[in-house]
Amino acid sequence: MEWYFILLIAISATVLLFFALWLFLIAPRARKKAVQPFLRPYAHRGLWGEGIPENSLAAFRAAAARGYAIELDIHLSRDGEVMVFHDAKLKRMCGREGKLRDFTAAELGNMPLGGVETECIPTLRAVLDAVDGRVPLLIELKGESSNVALVPAALKVLEGYTGLWCMESFNPLLLRAVKKQAPHVVRGLLSSDLVKEKHTGSKALNFALSALWLTFLCRPAFHAWDKKYPRRLALLAGIKLFGAASFVYTVKDEELAKEYMAKGTYPIFDNFDPKSF
Repeated sequence: MEWYFILLIAISATVLLFFALWLFLIAPRARKKAVQPFLRPYAHRGLWGEGIPENSLAAFRAAAARGYAIELDIHLSRDGEVMVFHDAKLKRMCGREGKLRDFTAAELGNMPLGGVETECIPTLRAVLDAVDGRVPLLIELKGESSNVALVPAALKVLEGYTGLWCMESFNPLLLRAVKKQAPHVVRGLLSSDLVKEKHTGSKALNFALSALWLTFLCRPAFHAWDKKYPRRLALLAGIKLFGAASFVYTVKDEELAKEYMAKGTYPIFDNFDPKSF
């Protein structure tokens, strides 16, 4: 029976080793004191609707005027300016062919958003001037490649800004660059079930991102997760076991937003103007 016990010990050791490796891969870094000022609902791409386009200066001014923290998205233009826009392509919001990165900041600044002639694609600098520190900003770094040029460009624009701001991304490489270049900045990892939601790119990479196996690259202080997929094991471990802060997107119902907040999860919301937050 000696071989049986040796095999049992070997199997147990292997299981423990893989469990320890999994914990290492998925562990965030809870920074409760640093993240505390950001724990509130966020207006998704500003407070938009009824003639006010998403990610527009008007949407950001409306949110700031109501005291709502703001979530927004940034890309780099062809000439290296940080622009506030969600999609990689211009078609949905501007009705034009092509990708944002193929145009200069001046060209993008003359492209109306959602058919509203008075609202064009803004620069991050213009958004900071419009918000003027009145409410916190949750800045999503867009990009799916290993190119992290967006990070130093954004950090340069944000130098000297006195308002509260933090950063999030689906791309752990972008967050890793933030961690290296500005370790004091509060970082959050966005996630979803990309195996189900995304039908392009590497299936292996989509699985690893969905399973949060690349969390070790950036050690985020918070998770921002897709409300359609709340029961992923690594996500629950990151929040419940390691104490990461919890944000959920995109919440389109005020009552549901209240339910999340009662459980300590902060909604990134749109489609309604909350009256009781």
